[in-house]
Amino acid sequence: MAASAASRELFTDGVRAVLHSWPVLQIAVENGFGGAFGPQKADWMVDVVQQYFHDNANLQQYEVEDYLAVLLDQEFDTVVDDGSLPQVSLNLLQMYAHWQQGALESLKTSIQALSQKKTQRAKVQAPPISSDEDSDAETQEMECGESQQSSTCTHPPPPPPQEEDGWTVVRRKK
Repeated sequence: MAASAASRELFTDGVRAVLHSWPVLQIAVENGFGGAFGPQKADWMVDVVQQYFHDNANLQQYEVEDYLAVLLDQEFDTVVDDGSLPQVSLNLLQMYAHWQQGALESLKTSIQALSQKKTQRAKVQAPPISSDEDSDAETQEMECGESQQSSTCTHPPPPPPQEEDGWTVVRRKK
């Protein structure tokens, strides 16, 4: 029984490695698609998926795909349309087949390979927001900088002189 429990835990580790290396689930968790408890939902999903394999005999790839799609939709409000569901389902089925056949060394190797292969995405941060005064000056500098590339930077013409009686004379453009 102890060996069975240990090997079952190894299969759970395999499911965890597959799901945690899946970019769709990573993006959903990192961006809060599952709410405040997204990481806990991802861990719960590992337990539910491994239990799904133990409760159902002779699972087909499309059944696993459908189950994962429903879980992601219900728990993370995410629809998977990047084509990764078949690959993830196939990986899970292969892990389960290794576990059923007692090929625990092969299962460990697969887990290690997935753990090392976890995808790393670039983190993008928004630039700091500056005050309105700074942005006006920067905008004018940028406009002049852009126009210098195509022509010379022209500053706005000085305002027309006012006549002695306070009237402004409007002249035609040249």
